[in-house]
Amino acid sequence: MIKLQVIGNLGKDCITNTVNGKNVMNFNVAHTEKFRDAQGNQKDKTIWVECAYWSDRTGIAPYLKKGTQVYVDGTPEVRTYPKNDGTTGVSLSLRVVNVQLLGSRGAGGAEGSSEGFSQQAVSSSVNIPSPSDVTAPIDDLPF
Repeated sequence: MIKLQVIGNLGKDCITNTVNGKNVMNFNVAHTEKFRDAQGNQKDKTIWVECAYWSDRTGIAPYLKKGTQVYVDGTPEVRTYPKNDGTTGVSLSLRVVNVQLLGSRGAGGAEGSSEGFSQQAVSSSVNIPSPSDVTAPIDDLPF
């Protein structure tokens, strides 16, 4: 079995259809990696993944909006298609098993996102001891 995991932003709103009596949610996810070329110039490489989520749990569909950051995993498929210029195009598609919302692109970048659970917010509300404060032997761990 081959499994593909993608974290990226939705390129358009999710579309829900019914095919042969089964619900399918279609959306695409863009994953962009930044790298430097041989001359040291900053470059971006974006890979688009077409996703099909066959599920009766369509309650997530309204939240799958353009720009929302998601994690998806499932089984990858490579599809070929004829392009207008006569060449063959290739696309990467994913039969989704799991989808999780990670956040969205709001005004300022943090609106509606999971950034509210940053390490700074957690450490200000919870007293986390530093390693030098721990005096108990390691053998006494409760697990």
